[in-house]
Amino acid sequence: MKAPPPIPLAVVGGYLGAGKTTLLNRLLANAQGRRIAVLVNDFGEINIDAALIRTRSDDVIQLENGCICCSIGGRLAEALMAIAAREQRPELLVIEASGVSDPQRIAQVGLLDPAFRLNAVVVAVDVTGVDGSLGDPLVGEMVRRQIAGASVVVLTKADLGDAAAVAAAADSVGGIAPRAAVLMARAGEVPLSVFVDAAAMPQPHGAAMLVAGSRWQRAVDPVIHEGIRSVSYRTRRRFDKARLRQALATLPVRLLRAKGIVTLAADPRLHEVHVVAGRMRLSPIAQGGTGESALVFIGAFEAADEDRLRACLDVALA
Repeated sequence: MKAPPPIPLAVVGGYLGAGKTTLLNRLLANAQGRRIAVLVNDFGEINIDAALIRTRSDDVIQLENGCICCSIGGRLAEALMAIAAREQRPELLVIEASGVSDPQRIAQVGLLDPAFRLNAVVVAVDVTGVDGSLGDPLVGEMVRRQIAGASVVVLTKADLGDAAAVAAAADSVGGIAPRAAVLMARAGEVPLSVFVDAAAMPQPHGAAMLVAGSRWQRAVDPVIHEGIRSVSYRTRRRFDKARLRQALATLPVRLLRAKGIVTLAADPRLHEVHVVAGRMRLSPIAQGGTGESALVFIGAFEAADEDRLRACLDVALA
């Protein structure tokens, strides 16, 4: 039997009181009909608005919008196996990392288990408290590691500080995670595209996708949300595997994630590519990779970022 497609996975982290619960509440309230599973570890429990809750038991919360939240404690592996084995699998799995844990370790599941695909490592940062947390001799290094491992840093509680505090917090996290997208939550809400794909995986088969040489092409609607854009790169030339890995590991932009299907110079198979939070997976998926390569990049891009991305990928071509 053909294996089902991997379940998109997002990890939400941040120090105690940074606003993780608010982010998750907003995500669940605005799921747009998607089935979302949320795993909560034993250090905390999601306080979901009572209006959303239909029934509750010891380890399952059934929500009005179809979301399912499981309190898993130390049974992470068992819970993930159970979710992957469901007949009706979730369309998104969110794992809430406790305020005193490292979300990077949890995110490894998205690359090591083929049943899941890591979409994002979202770290909430309290605008009014980040400097104090980073300077705390007891927790400062832990907070720094949390931020450094993020693909998206969400600035929370901006309404409690002035513009100078927001700018200072953005500078602080930008220095720690220079390639992460930095967003400001609006009433605890961030774009749904942070967690889920705005467009389907590019398919490299068919004449409509074939183009001469390499070129940039914007998506039909490149603006997913204010500050977040999607850009696609297509080429009929093959990539050098080592140079492609190097290029994807050192992209000079604030990237949410990248995905695609590529052809390599020294391998006849098509390869699937996923990049998120500094992690990369490049794995074969089929024989006969004679078509084009197609990559999609989602991030907080500025006008000049397209040229920078293009230069990096052009260098990686065989």
